[in-house]
Amino acid sequence: MVNPNQTVLTEFVLQGFSEHPSLRLFLTGCFLSLYIMALMGNIVIIALVTSSTGLHSPMYFFLCNLATMDIICTSSVLPKVLVGLLSEENTISFKGCMAQLFFLLWSGSSEVLLLTVMAYDRYVAICFPLHYSSRMSQQLCGALAMGVWSLCAMNASVHTGLMTQLSFCGPKVITHFFCEIPPLLLLSCSSTYVNSIMTLVADAFYGGINFVLTLLSYGCIIASILRMRSAEGKKKAFSTCSSHLIVVAMYYSSVFITYISPASSYSPERNKITSVLYSVLMPTLNPLIYTLRNKDVKLALSRILASFLH
Repeated sequence: MVNPNQTVLTEFVLQGFSEHPSLRLFLTGCFLSLYIMALMGNIVIIALVTSSTGLHSPMYFFLCNLATMDIICTSSVLPKVLVGLLSEENTISFKGCMAQLFFLLWSGSSEVLLLTVMAYDRYVAICFPLHYSSRMSQQLCGALAMGVWSLCAMNASVHTGLMTQLSFCGPKVITHFFCEIPPLLLLSCSSTYVNSIMTLVADAFYGGINFVLTLLSYGCIIASILRMRSAEGKKKAFSTCSSHLIVVAMYYSSVFITYISPASSYSPERNKITSVLYSVLMPTLNPLIYTLRNKDVKLALSRILASFLH
């Protein structure tokens, strides 16, 4: 029970990187550059996929969805981080904090599911090439995308709704640079039992089941590639999967370090570093990885650049 004499908080203070004042200018430059790169890179991916007929396939359709979620993720974090670096105290209202939490959870969980769907798409393309067009129909791809967006919006709504039911009486400093579940639970002066249980359930589904499904898809893909007799066929098959495999490895590594750990072992400094990886670096690197390692995307980009130059 909350003491009636305690004041319920209406705003929080995001600690951000205030404990490193000498790095403020450097961090501002870094985060601003990364934000611009993430926005431009993902907008280019979306523009290329929508405007180039050669990219109208399931793989690029899901890549376009991933780019959209990357924009939502970075835009819900970095503008507030930059404000914090340029001001003395970075406050965020309770409603603003909950809104940020919702969009972060929505985009983050959507990315996990999209990576699983993209792994399944590669599995069908390599293991069942003759049935690829019928299995990965336009209707199925649309339904999968809608399912991802809807399921993850529901997941974000549940966690955000549960967070609004908690009482926050002080202290009000969030030891992070954005509103996230672990540091917020540490600030609550009411029971966080239900929140913790639901977080574990979400971790099991998003971090556990989806990770296993992705591993199974790639296990089948690798087995299928190794059975190929043609060296050229093996090389082509590996090249179509390499970009996605790099992104999956980087994303899950950072998410596991951040979320798959008990609340008692929460380390603000460690979580800030790993959170930069999945909320800032990954959305920035995704377009580069998929563009630089993909001939179709590079060809579409060169055609658009050529049309602008002529």
